[in-house]
Amino acid sequence: MADNFNIQTVLVAPLDWGLGHATRCIPIIRALETKGFNVIIAADGAQAHLLNQEFPMLTILPIPGYRVRYAGTRVGLALALIKQLPRLKKLITEEHQWLQQVIDQHQIDLVISDNRYGLYSEKVSCIFITHQLTIKAPLGWLQKILQRINYRHINRFSACWVPDTEGEPNIAGILSHPKQLPAIPVWYMGILSRFREKKLEKKYDYCILLSGPEPQRSLLEEKFILGLSKLNSTCLLVRGKPGETETIFIGDKVTVKNHLRGNELEEAINQSDYIVCRSGYTSLMEILSLHKKAILIPTPGQTEQKYLAKRLQEKGYCLSFSQDRFDCSKHLPMAKTFSYQQVSFAAFEETDLPHLLKNTLAR
Repeated sequence: MADNFNIQTVLVAPLDWGLGHATRCIPIIRALETKGFNVIIAADGAQAHLLNQEFPMLTILPIPGYRVRYAGTRVGLALALIKQLPRLKKLITEEHQWLQQVIDQHQIDLVISDNRYGLYSEKVSCIFITHQLTIKAPLGWLQKILQRINYRHINRFSACWVPDTEGEPNIAGILSHPKQLPAIPVWYMGILSRFREKKLEKKYDYCILLSGPEPQRSLLEEKFILGLSKLNSTCLLVRGKPGETETIFIGDKVTVKNHLRGNELEEAINQSDYIVCRSGYTSLMEILSLHKKAILIPTPGQTEQKYLAKRLQEKGYCLSFSQDRFDCSKHLPMAKTFSYQQVSFAAFEETDLPHLLKNTLAR
């Protein structure tokens, strides 16, 4: 199929904010490989480690991360974002210059950028992937500023792919369905998930998936280390630390893993009654695609996660608790009495790729 589009080599580059952007690129990379494209990945750090595990035969080019620093409070986050804008602008410029060289060096024909604003070029078609057409911010005036900046950068690309359904039901709400779309073509690609639903024998009552930026990941981990030993339930705690070798013992009923590869994590989730995780968008896509009952703990200071957790609890899709008040022994059992609403969301399949590319490249 690669020849049909006059494209041979595709560069796929996920953002470095947690592992979610990297994991949601996995089904896209799989589809590209299946359809005969040569795929090159651009990533660094934990994202590169994860993608190298999934695709050991693919070339991974090192690319500096944005390394956004978060604050733990609503106002602190606003100030932190403002202070980092000049640095991020410089990084985006350097990223753009990096891409211009890489296109020539590796004969790139198409770029797929997951939220990396600098990976646009006049030389080849460049696709921007995001579920955040509206960037939620803790203050209204800041949200308007971020919206203008967001669209200014998105409009430099050839097209925008949104990992959500175009109509109802959808996951991201106003985040992916703003009143006004960017000026470039926008295509809703369905939700992205590495996983498939499987009927497996139950092994765990709760599967706990830690993720996200520090120090909040560690702060939440401390709550589980203290609380899980008091909970008379079988639990799996996945720390979200690929490459880590430290071992932690919590109790006889608690299994602790630093990281699980995709197929291992898929099996563990399918073997669990309840999934406990952040309300990061990629986590939500994967959990909901498996029709699993989720307990969400938004990362403090991240307005988007708070919005998603609130929205999905109101719809009955998930149960949610704030991190500062969360107590394992008290809140995890509450999931058993919560009235979960099961719903199926249209998902991206490998067979959708030709249609997406045809629409994107028809210029």
